[in-house]
Amino acid sequence: MNLFAKSSTSISGEVVCPGDKSISQRALILGSILNEDISIEGFLNGEDPISTANALNAIGSSITVNGTSVSIKKRHIPFKKPTTEVDLGNSGTGMRLMMGLISSLDIEATLIGDESLTKRPMLRMANPLNDMGATISCSEGKPPVKIYPGKVIDNFTYEMPIASAQVKSGIILSALAANKNVTVIEKHPTRNHTERMISHFHGNIESIPYKAGNKIIYSPSKLIPSKSYRVVGDFSSAAFLIVAGLIAKESNIVIKNVGLNPTRCGLIDVLKSMGGSIEIKNEKVISYEEVGDIHVRSSALKGVSISGDVIPNIIDEIPILSIAAAFAEGETSISDAEELRVKESDRLQAISDGLIKINVSHQLYNDGIKITGSSQDIVDSAEIDSHGDHRIAMSFLIASLRSTNGVFVKDCKNIFTSFPHFIEVMKTLGIDVDER
Repeated sequence: MNLFAKSSTSISGEVVCPGDKSISQRALILGSILNEDISIEGFLNGEDPISTANALNAIGSSITVNGTSVSIKKRHIPFKKPTTEVDLGNSGTGMRLMMGLISSLDIEATLIGDESLTKRPMLRMANPLNDMGATISCSEGKPPVKIYPGKVIDNFTYEMPIASAQVKSGIILSALAANKNVTVIEKHPTRNHTERMISHFHGNIESIPYKAGNKIIYSPSKLIPSKSYRVVGDFSSAAFLIVAGLIAKESNIVIKNVGLNPTRCGLIDVLKSMGGSIEIKNEKVISYEEVGDIHVRSSALKGVSISGDVIPNIIDEIPILSIAAAFAEGETSISDAEELRVKESDRLQAISDGLIKINVSHQLYNDGIKITGSSQDIVDSAEIDSHGDHRIAMSFLIASLRSTNGVFVKDCKNIFTSFPHFIEVMKTLGIDVDER
């Protein structure tokens, strides 16, 4: 599917942020481990969470999805070996978290995915789980992933060589399902939705500041289910709307119900340092997660330098940050972001390819990119290859706000993995996006 975004000079209105993809998937897995009747509200009914729900049902869960509501019913039998290969579609999060869960269930399973997922590294998850007592093999370090019955050991400690909330969560979920103690040490803070969700269900988990990161300690404990769990809005989805509001020539927009977990929303501070007019209102806490409404207005942005500890916090938002940088006066330098090379695409290369098409001067590095931005609009008609990556596709469609002839983006179907109503939300704000 190809999309064309027409040039728009003015955007305004209020929209509700879609449910958080990462939290939706974790809620499905923890809800299944709880093994009690539970409902989930605000669920992101996108392809990635649905893939995780189907994977859980394949091993014996009883999950029913109805729009943004989910019902998980109590199982009366243990988790079971799936009868076929378990397809996680495009969901790297779903595959890595399911590796953690299944490794402790004493069952055999093979996890597969789409063409994009089969290129993503899985040894970062398989190796620590194998050290923990699991038996997992990959095809040259990538899917398909084969999991065999293993025996998870007690008091396992793992110091993560890379910043990865997925790896951290997979290890914790494995220990939780096996009823074992585990300690995970992260060099830099990463998103902590798993820890918060376990705390929400009264599990015994503690995060202690350790050097520049955290030491997370989980001890066996019986989780106490609540009747329902509410998923807050996905900050990564809101990021596209925030940048749209900043770079549009005339804008006044409000994004409601945005998750503001401090391990996720570092982009707000970055954009404010660039001169962005961003105001947060109606802050509260829902299911152990901060949430609020974000008010954004047009802003004259300036370049900044970004590196170090903030990068893991904003790693998923760097594609759309690059669009903000393209229309900010001066240089924006992003480094220490080599993790972008192994996302749904090589995102650093994909960003560079797109910037070339919209005539934005930049330099590409192994671990980052330096963008020389300006307040000038895109004059030529741009045709962008998304490389099958939803965040690249949405980022360059947002760039149409500063074009004279619109922006055409190829291969946009993966947008629906994370932001299923992206087109409708864009049109609500006054951004005309159509299939071509």
